[in-house]
Amino acid sequence: MSSLQERIEALKTQALASLPKLSDESALNDFRVSILGKKGQLTEILKGMKDLSNEERPIIGALANDFRDKITDLIEEKKQELESSKLNAELAHETLDVTLPGNMHHKGTRHILTQTEEEIEEIFLGMGYEIVDGYEVETDHYNFERMNLPKDHPARDMQDTFYITEDTLLRTHTSPMQARSMDAHDFSKGGLRMIAPGRVYRRDTDDATHSHQFHQIEGLVVDKNITMADLKGTLDLVMKKMFGQDRKLRWRPSYFPFTEPSVEVDISCFKCGGAGCNVCKHTGWIEILGAGMVHPNVLEMSGLDSKVYSGFAFGMGQERIAMLRYGINDIRGFYQGDLRFLKQFA
Repeated sequence: MSSLQERIEALKTQALASLPKLSDESALNDFRVSILGKKGQLTEILKGMKDLSNEERPIIGALANDFRDKITDLIEEKKQELESSKLNAELAHETLDVTLPGNMHHKGTRHILTQTEEEIEEIFLGMGYEIVDGYEVETDHYNFERMNLPKDHPARDMQDTFYITEDTLLRTHTSPMQARSMDAHDFSKGGLRMIAPGRVYRRDTDDATHSHQFHQIEGLVVDKNITMADLKGTLDLVMKKMFGQDRKLRWRPSYFPFTEPSVEVDISCFKCGGAGCNVCKHTGWIEILGAGMVHPNVLEMSGLDSKVYSGFAFGMGQERIAMLRYGINDIRGFYQGDLRFLKQFA
């Protein structure tokens, strides 16, 4: 046996003895480099092949290749073993108890005022109305003057609000969109039917029934030959859709600067059927909204001939409708973000 063969056999014995003792991938890599690397022990041994005879070289070459293949396979097996051991250790350390209950992610819902608004919108969309959005910061011109409330008119006190400048304010109603819609509408192509939902502001005390901000839906129909009968038929349909087919409507004379004649609309109590209870304050009726025929001055300011065109307008509050339908006795619950309150309407 040549000295090279002896050295390869000795290296093989050493390597096979050392390999099982390696405990991490870093040590395994150092071991591979020391045996099989460019400056490794096997490479140093094979440098002596130049001194061998032609007969010995194939024998030593085959022996070296067998050793290289065997030790390479063993190193790969050891690597997989170490990776598996590392993974098992990590899994043992990070074990999850899959029998524990998970963290519930509660699904939210739309706010009850949003639900109420959408329900009202669906009713009017079914009747061919369009929905228009408007500015919460309005001009005095559109908020008051175009609604037949000139400067210093005493009826402005009914809608005292927050002024930003002398001519800019937080709107007190969504009525400005009625004037803006009439300005933009081409009446040569037909009449106007619209509702304007949105937030409005009035300087008021915050208590169980009042708020400095609330939500309103105002409607307007302008066309030729519109009468009070059209208004009554429209609101009768809407109120029955909202509160039940057994509801009756009562009309009382009232005053609004932008309508003439003006009415307050009551519905028969949906709790007691008109017999009298705490909801209707023992009257059998519940005030629900204000309405009337569009004042000729409002039509004229929009460039319409009040002798040719007529219309009706109405306004209702989402908060009031929701409070009546769901028995809510404090308006402040809509704005406080209390989940106990909001979850009732999921």
